[in-house]
Amino acid sequence: MLSRRAGFVSRIATPSSRTALLYPRAPRALGSQSRVSFSNGRLPGNSRRPELARLTALQTSRLPKQWPPILRSVSTKPLPAPTSRVVRFVWRSAAILGIFVAVSGGLLVAFFIYDATTYREDPAVTDIPVSELALNPRRGGPKNLPIADYFVDDDDCSENKAIKHKPKLVILGTGWGSVALLKQLHPGDYHVTVISPSNHFLFTPMLPSATVGTLELRSLVEPIRGIVKRVRGHFLKAMAEDVEFSEKLVEVSAPGPNGEKQHFYVPYDKLVVGVGSVTNPHGVKGLENCHFLKDISDARLIRNSVIRNLETACLPTTSDEERRRLLSFVVSGGGPTGVEFAAELYDMLNEDLCKYFPKLLRNEISVHVIQSRSHILNTYDEALSQYAETRFAHDSVDILTNSRVQEVKPDRILFSQKDEDGKVVTKEIPMGFCLWSTGVSQTDFCKRLAAKFDNQNNRHALETDTHLRLAGAPLGDVYAIGDCATVQNNVSDHIVSFLRTLAWEKGKDPEQMHISYSDWRGVAKRVKQRFPQAADHLRRLDKLFGAYDKDNSGTLDFGELRELLSQIDSKLTSLPATAQRAHQQGQYLGRKFNRIAQAAPGMTLNQVDYGDLDDAVYKAFEYKHLGSLAYIGNAAIFDYNGRGFGGGLLAVYLWRSVYFAQSVSFRTRCLLAMDWSKRALFGRDLMNF
Repeated sequence: MLSRRAGFVSRIATPSSRTALLYPRAPRALGSQSRVSFSNGRLPGNSRRPELARLTALQTSRLPKQWPPILRSVSTKPLPAPTSRVVRFVWRSAAILGIFVAVSGGLLVAFFIYDATTYREDPAVTDIPVSELALNPRRGGPKNLPIADYFVDDDDCSENKAIKHKPKLVILGTGWGSVALLKQLHPGDYHVTVISPSNHFLFTPMLPSATVGTLELRSLVEPIRGIVKRVRGHFLKAMAEDVEFSEKLVEVSAPGPNGEKQHFYVPYDKLVVGVGSVTNPHGVKGLENCHFLKDISDARLIRNSVIRNLETACLPTTSDEERRRLLSFVVSGGGPTGVEFAAELYDMLNEDLCKYFPKLLRNEISVHVIQSRSHILNTYDEALSQYAETRFAHDSVDILTNSRVQEVKPDRILFSQKDEDGKVVTKEIPMGFCLWSTGVSQTDFCKRLAAKFDNQNNRHALETDTHLRLAGAPLGDVYAIGDCATVQNNVSDHIVSFLRTLAWEKGKDPEQMHISYSDWRGVAKRVKQRFPQAADHLRRLDKLFGAYDKDNSGTLDFGELRELLSQIDSKLTSLPATAQRAHQQGQYLGRKFNRIAQAAPGMTLNQVDYGDLDDAVYKAFEYKHLGSLAYIGNAAIFDYNGRGFGGGLLAVYLWRSVYFAQSVSFRTRCLLAMDWSKRALFGRDLMNF
């Protein structure tokens, strides 16, 4: 009755099922139209009627104190109408767009603020002390040339002053090995000098992409001075001519102010030779009519030559025969460089040519790949080689296997090819462009170094031991890495040293000693330490021991052991001349030089020869093959120890990701990403300049 008379609609909330079972006599409470809140059994402060207050107090007092009443307020206000999905989507999209605009605007403002701090109005000119010997170097050496003991920036800052008396580390070249070494060195351990005719590092795996405009030339180079700066080193844009090993001097030449060649010496305590290689001519005539692909300037020349042929083919005065010759592109060499260039060239001709040039040109273009082996990419798994050949056949790229170039003329190329019967037939192809990519050979500088030592017998590269020390040079002074060097795998030649060590431990004559199985295990351990690449061939020592114990005496004599190690020699192969190998060698030398710098003070204090530190402080170099990649025209293949796969665009994106991650700086990664995006949006730049 009170409820009807007061017009109240709020009530105590219906208890939950658990509360109703425990307290079935829980009363209902009356309240006002506004929300009522009961806390610890108290009445609302705005209760106006005494009878209502007494009734509520009486009934709430019957509830246990530990269980306060559960109340719910019921409002008579109508619920808001639910919004539609379209409205919610529009509202959320507007919110996201607003956040994006705000963040982008903030980043843009931050960039302009940063950009404003990069400009200097006041000239940063201060008095800098320069050594007199840096301005007027002393003369000496066999040719009485200036000796660059000091440089003009040795006293630029306190850090440079602190390291100018450190051991002198001279690095020749700015390739993969040299850059990996520089990035691994600890700053301050050495007085570093880098000498190279190129003041940049070149990302060689992507060089074929720059020949057709897929990537810009500047996207593949990184200024070497920025890398050298990290170790507070010096860079000389010059060319190494010779090395005087007895006096630890590198003869260097550089063009002078008037264009004349100037020679001088650079002293060293440690010398690293990483000058790379040149293309192997194989004694073929007419290579002056070919293009090469070793440097960034080669990529520029190739790009200009391809575009020039296309433009000339469009002229009304060009005959049909001449047009077909100009549009005939020949690649000599079926290795990764030649195959990737052929693939990039085909992509450019197929995707961009018809947009800007007459369609007749596309019908008359031909691309030929001449390979001396039975398959292209013969160092890859055979299934991957066949996949690449099938892909090229689909793209109308002519693959000429079992063929050798005899001569290159200005307008055609002559080659011999074996037919199905094994008969050699001489053929010719009219051509307007030829790329020569058939292996590597020594530079003239490396040939001069090799001629100084009797044990340098490799015609294609300098030989080093497994610590990457130049064979024949003073121990611990000269190292060679990259394409210009190869690691010796002469296990059997070191048998005397292995046996001498074992005989010394046992007090016996090495040549008269018979080796038991336990002794053989010790010899195998030393072989693995000295030649890590032989570890795979020394897995089953018991089988090897039993196979060469021909008299079943349970021992191996000197001759049997030599035969065993010679067999291992024959199974070892030379390391590949790739950027991957050079990079690993540079990292290895960097880590070892850091260890030597830490150990040198103690060894000097104990009068230990500095050159003997290599074997004492660090293990021999071990190459770990991480796989091979190749681009084959909107597709890519991957090979890892005989296992691999090939695919279309998904594999291409994976191929790009691998090389994107291997870039040496954030700058080059940004440029690569922009070039790939630009190609997708606007196509390649078909211009020559």
